[in-house]
Amino acid sequence: MRMVDVIEKKRDGKALTQEEIEFFINGYTKGDIPDYQASSLAMAIYFQDMNEEERANLTMAMVNSGDVIDLSLINGIKVDKHSTGGVGDTTTLVLAPLVAAVGVPVAKMSGRGLGHTGGTIDKLESIKGFHVEISEDEFVKLVNENQVAVIGQSGNLTPADKKLYALRDVTGTVNSIPLIASSIMSKKIAAGADAIVLDVKTGNGAFMKTLEDAENLAHAMVSIGNNVGRNTMAIISDMSQPLGRAIGNALELKEAIDTLKGEGPEDLTELVLTLGSQMVVLAKQAKTLDEARQLLLNAIKDGSALAKFKIFLEQQGGDATVVDDPDKLPTAQYKIEYKAKSNGVVSELIANEIGVASMMLGAGRQTKEDEIDLSVGIVLHKKVGDTVQIGEPLLTIHSNRQNVDDVIDKLDQSITIQEHSEAPTLIHKIITE
Repeated sequence: MRMVDVIEKKRDGKALTQEEIEFFINGYTKGDIPDYQASSLAMAIYFQDMNEEERANLTMAMVNSGDVIDLSLINGIKVDKHSTGGVGDTTTLVLAPLVAAVGVPVAKMSGRGLGHTGGTIDKLESIKGFHVEISEDEFVKLVNENQVAVIGQSGNLTPADKKLYALRDVTGTVNSIPLIASSIMSKKIAAGADAIVLDVKTGNGAFMKTLEDAENLAHAMVSIGNNVGRNTMAIISDMSQPLGRAIGNALELKEAIDTLKGEGPEDLTELVLTLGSQMVVLAKQAKTLDEARQLLLNAIKDGSALAKFKIFLEQQGGDATVVDDPDKLPTAQYKIEYKAKSNGVVSELIANEIGVASMMLGAGRQTKEDEIDLSVGIVLHKKVGDTVQIGEPLLTIHSNRQNVDDVIDKLDQSITIQEHSEAPTLIHKIITE
């Protein structure tokens, strides 16, 4: 088989066979196929697309290019959740203990984040002593005993995806539905999940800016999952403004604790209940989404979700007393109010720009080597659709430097107040096939 023949076949709009896709992925991972031929095929896929069978075969070829985590020793159906990212996206911190409290095993593999704030691990490390450096045997034992544990990502998961993504990033082929979908799904499948729930974001703070693009990606990933034997569901949720009110690692952790107490922001709570209901149904702990939602609401109301969070923190070395005393979390030196400059209704909180403002304070990384300041960030007091008076605080900047003029300039460009506006729709669609 020759790579040039595979390229020409896809260039001409024909479907590639499983053998041709595996030939490409195996050869490129080993270094036998050069970057220029791989980028040529990626561009052909960008223009000619792939059918459902091709997408599933591409995903599994990338899965099999490296380690595959075996979670078979964990009792029950393991359901993983993936979000395509956003600003203030604290869902995993709430979902993991919440669904574990109703009997769903959560074996979560997480990484550190680039961008506006840290990843799930960075946020959890706001708690003194918490760590994810545990063996796979310990990981399995903890999930079997308590239904929830988090471990750091394996170094050799989907090496083909890492190599291909780096190439796509510099060849103008990132925005391809089959390439995005297979990239995301290969990592989820390699991480050992039996079933997968996807949160596909849309809006100015999301990778997929339009609802149509988000829907196409969601359908593609659900199709891949179901075609390779993983029950998969998705929702499309709004990311035109930050989710919840907190943006920053310790700040988001405190918000997660509030949400587990039933005192969290309305939008974060609703998103968690929607995603959690899907996880509970896929794990066969409830027959319907309505039944699953009631189980989750009961776990919040009776305190079992919060209790599960404490156990989770303790079993991985964390100081669980922060749940009852969040003042023990890292705290910034300065709190600076950003006030409304006019009367009206908040009509725009540009999510990605507010995220950048938080990163400027030190809440996120621009490179993998950057140190994160866990204490800093932004807390919103108003969301889109809320009425404000001139001089009323719109948000509070949590900073360890007194001069935040650069951050205020960024916020000035990110917030709009008008006479009329309505809150955006949070859940646009639920996709099950």
